[in-house]
Amino acid sequence: MMLIVDCGSSKTPYIASIMEEFCDTKTVGFHDLTEEMAKDVRGIIFSGAPLLITDINMTPYTEHVSWIKEYPKPVLGICFGHQLLGLLHGAFGAKMREDRDWQEIERIEDSPLFDRLPDCFDMMEDHCEHINVPPGFRLIAASDACINEAMQHEDKFIFGVQFHPEVSGNYGAILLENFYAICEEK
Repeated sequence: MMLIVDCGSSKTPYIASIMEEFCDTKTVGFHDLTEEMAKDVRGIIFSGAPLLITDINMTPYTEHVSWIKEYPKPVLGICFGHQLLGLLHGAFGAKMREDRDWQEIERIEDSPLFDRLPDCFDMMEDHCEHINVPPGFRLIAASDACINEAMQHEDKFIFGVQFHPEVSGNYGAILLENFYAICEEK
């Protein structure tokens, strides 16, 4: 089973729809998430959110999921989820030019998240903030609009993508299927 954490994004049902092709899913609201419910799943996906990390106090959010730093199973953060995972590991957020269109994403490093994807691929964006690459992570993809389009923890299977694979057609579905494969292997 894959646990999908709905942080308030209207796109969350699309994550579930794609993942249900590969496995059972359970969607929970962010504030309903507990460490206990995460024990019996193969992995966790954090959705986007209609929140700006530079406009709100993120401490209650990072404190609520502080256990993720020790979580032994794969985790994927999408947009806000990517930013949340970054902040949890010491990243800083900043405003940027609004990006609500397709972007060409360039692979910087190989990653199992990008299996079967070309070196450059288009993904849909929906954000106006970004994070730097936190300590312990490596940059795995960038675009002309945003340096940290995708990151991967150096020692754990924690991934973050700034873009929205769930609404990015075939390439986005492949990326989510790759995350499922990572969960199956671990």
